[in-house]
Amino acid sequence: MVQEEPIQPKWESRASAVLKGSKAQDVWPLVADFCNIDKWFPNLHTCYQVEGVSGQPGLVRYCEMGREKTTLWAKEKLLMIDPTNQSITYEVGDNNLGLKSYVATMQVVPINNNNNNGCKIVWSYSCNPIEGSSLEEFQSFVEYSLQGIANKMELALVSNTTTSMGDEPRPSCNSN
Repeated sequence: MVQEEPIQPKWESRASAVLKGSKAQDVWPLVADFCNIDKWFPNLHTCYQVEGVSGQPGLVRYCEMGREKTTLWAKEKLLMIDPTNQSITYEVGDNNLGLKSYVATMQVVPINNNNNNGCKIVWSYSCNPIEGSSLEEFQSFVEYSLQGIANKMELALVSNTTTSMGDEPRPSCNSN
């Protein structure tokens, strides 16, 4: 009799990062610009449109980051974009990160429903457990990455530019 491995429950969690000096209406376009996440995400050096229409569900982006001598990559598909609630939902498809059934939502929320108090970005996700990792390790990665995103966005907005760390502006997915 073959003993089956127990089915592990999906990992579900969320993280948030506060942008004290930035209004939600200023942060939202940066989050909504799906194919320019590499401007904000720590250590992500490549992101470009693979297929679909910019700003529309079905848009697929390819993301790549280097880690020591390994290149980590993923294709991510925009499932939903909601300008009213300032949120996007996407799923990770083909990847070499070990992510399976990964779906995430990023939402920009004013603090205390008052744009003058800044805003926060909330990143919630659900995925199958990652082999060789723990929920705590993955959550730590999400929190670190989101804080890096928030810091770079806030710096760019305070500098009144949407370039990061001296990069020249470049077209978003909208420009083909």
